[in-house]
Amino acid sequence: MQGTTMPSGFLSRIAWRSLLPGGHLRALTLPQHLKGYNTDALRHDAISGLNVALLAVPQGMAYAMIAGMPREAMGIMCSAVASVAGALFAASRYTILGPTNATALMVFSVSTGLAGAVPVPAAMLLPVLVFLTGLLLVAGAGLRMADMVQYISRSVIVGYVAGAGLLIVAGQLREVLGITSGVRGKNFFSMISGTVTHFHNANPWAAMLALLTVVLYIAVRRLAPRLPAFPLVLAAVSVLAALLPDSVRHVERLHRFEPSELLPAAPDLTGREAMEALGYLFGPAMALAFLAALENTVMGKSLSGRTGTQTSLNQDLMACGIANVGCAFAGGMPASGSLTRSALNHASGARTPVSSLICGLICLTAALSLGPVMPFVPRPALAALVICVAASLVNPRHLRICWRATRSDAITLAVTIGSTLLMPLHVAIFLGVAASVILYLRKAARPSLVEYEFSAEGALQERNAATGRQNPGISIVHVEGELFFGAAELFRTQIQRTAQDENLRVIILRMKNARHLDATSVMAMEDLVGFLRASGRHLIVSGLSKEVYRVLRNSGMIEVIGRENLFMGSATNPNLSTRNALKRAQELLGTKKAEVHIFYDPAHEKAEG
Repeated sequence: MQGTTMPSGFLSRIAWRSLLPGGHLRALTLPQHLKGYNTDALRHDAISGLNVALLAVPQGMAYAMIAGMPREAMGIMCSAVASVAGALFAASRYTILGPTNATALMVFSVSTGLAGAVPVPAAMLLPVLVFLTGLLLVAGAGLRMADMVQYISRSVIVGYVAGAGLLIVAGQLREVLGITSGVRGKNFFSMISGTVTHFHNANPWAAMLALLTVVLYIAVRRLAPRLPAFPLVLAAVSVLAALLPDSVRHVERLHRFEPSELLPAAPDLTGREAMEALGYLFGPAMALAFLAALENTVMGKSLSGRTGTQTSLNQDLMACGIANVGCAFAGGMPASGSLTRSALNHASGARTPVSSLICGLICLTAALSLGPVMPFVPRPALAALVICVAASLVNPRHLRICWRATRSDAITLAVTIGSTLLMPLHVAIFLGVAASVILYLRKAARPSLVEYEFSAEGALQERNAATGRQNPGISIVHVEGELFFGAAELFRTQIQRTAQDENLRVIILRMKNARHLDATSVMAMEDLVGFLRASGRHLIVSGLSKEVYRVLRNSGMIEVIGRENLFMGSATNPNLSTRNALKRAQELLGTKKAEVHIFYDPAHEKAEG
């Protein structure tokens, strides 16, 4: 796919090649997977596609219920469109795109939070939100943003997924109990409070059907784990509910719909209302795109680990973005990488993405033909199955690891779960990420310097702080690790505190192992030079790497420090620059008799030991 002429069409221009050097995105990936395709591969793909569709259809309805969609079949349409897009554009042969628990819950959080609060019709919010999310994902793929997901702490993911699982359970309790009165809550505690307040309106038949559903689901999963428990149990309970007395038939059912209600409809993205919606929805769309990228990348890496195959995460991210653009025109449900359905696709023996294509076609057929059947499906039964799936999101082992590993992990986990339960999800996920980044920077920006001196026997020992220097002093400060903005202020204050000793005349910064010097650190160094020179003292820098020297040169610090006070590092003789710096220090002192004290970071030494 090379040439000097760019292909026409929006998607082709975006997907033809990466926006950064070294990356490559393909306009279509399915032809690459079909090389050498035969009837045996088609048979395996057909079986896999059918198995996944049997799960995707009821899950699509369940996720539409979680998202608060007006028609449960919109979730099936999302599965259909996303599965086809995954087959055409994804790099992984096992990827199944579609609605997921976490993305559906975020849609519910956004829609309930913005409904009535913005001057935009509610019917326009979700299609515009999903369309904008798709564009952000395609742009992120071009910018190779899938590679950035590895920097997200696993504690954030575990906390968010666990919090989302609890939210889903709380949100479905009203459906399980058949409570139709009262306003639904917007966070975990208001949901629980509202359910308890209106508990007297519960329908005992609904609760019994839900309990029966949970028992059957657990029994099928344990006794026949190879069978598709979700659709089998939902079908069995629906048939049973239809055979029971009339009192049971008053239990809430799913809504009947006509195929015309699910046909693609292009949302007006050029009118004034759409422009206003973009302003309100950009933040939530960023959060939804971030969550979809997170799920898609975790799914891709998990499947790669299971199968031993390699995949292009950015290509898969682009496929997810295109799927969301398509879903915006077919119901308004967002799509992401489904680990459950993708794992089932692999376990069923899929050979190529044709299995995803077959799954999408089956889902499309189901979405357009299941309208008359929907009124037979009890909402409490579907809600009970949603709770069963949501409960599996709470992984006690992962929670225990994050809680006990480090204090930072425990705080990040607590902040993420707490914000998920209390705040809108598009805010909560960024709070969790912010907490993990801040705690990391706090940990990375705590230099601990200890002053050492030579004993009479020539051995290094910790200097007694009560002992003053009798001779002009030279201090060597080992600067090791990331010298970024977070560490700059502490570095400067500690060195200035050390320089309070009036006998200390020269400080040598040994920067052989210093990395990522930035503007904040450069300005801190400039302040340090001014502080020392104001009292007639000197700063020398030794062991400079090319990277650090380039930063000092570009920022004009060479002239501030003095070129004669800078000594480049030597790979063949690492201590040569420090020896030359010591000679320069003695020249500045006008003596050859000077105490030499060495500073080092004991935490760094332990990390290397």
